Amino acid sequence: MRPILISTALVLSVSGSLVAQEWIEFANPEDRFTCLFPAQPKVTETIYMSEHAAELPARVYSAAQGRSRFSVTAVDYTQVQRILTAKAKSCPAGAEPCLGGPGDEGHWKADLRGALVYASWKLMQRDAKLTSYVYNFVDQVEGHQLQLTNNSDKSRTFAGVYMHQNKLYIIEGTVPAGYPEPGLFTQSLGWLDENGVGLRYQSYYSNSYPAPPRVNRALTPGQGRIDAPGASPSR
Repeated sequence: MRPILISTALVLSVSGSLVAQEWIEFANPEDRFTCLFPAQPKVTETIYMSEHAAELPARVYSAAQGRSRFSVTAVDYTQVQRILTAKAKSCPAGAEPCLGGPGDEGHWKADLRGALVYASWKLMQRDAKLTSYVYNFVDQVEGHQLQLTNNSDKSRTFAGVYMHQNKLYIIEGTVPAGYPEPGLFTQSLGWLDENGVGLRYQSYYSNSYPAPPRVNRALTPGQGRIDAPGASPSR
């Protein structure tokens, strides 16, 4: 499915001066997210290695603005059971760490449940100082929020890690030292439903648990709302 691009006029403060900058609200119905980018993002197909060594299909959506970099990585964890179950069949006899147990072959359940923690841990392993690590949520979808300062050039990265419908999302905004925080970018993340319409839950959403009721966007508009042609409001 083709992404939706909506122009959004924003005013950014850079080095004390005001600069008008056209950003776009990018929406991708396939990976079911929406986010502001300074330009149409480049899409790169890649492989994400999970904690238990499942090679998962992923896409990186990235754009730059001068020396600032912005990206959203979407990892398809819906494949983890199939991949780790197949890998477990080739484990040596008695090799429990890769074998797993009945119904949890290859430890795919632990891999899925631990995806948020593992992705956050990987961000922490960079050559950077962790300055903030907190619980966060986007339209009630739970996740982690991190801030890091690069040890070599003092650039700053604001990152968020979220899990929605068995897909992992890693959003990163990195700006040079002295630049305004990239909070505008990281806070613009939103979700799309099966019809490509903006999605918000009425209470906290935790992956692997039953989803709570959705907000009726027609009655309660909010962050990340995208109206797909011919689509009815999400409920």
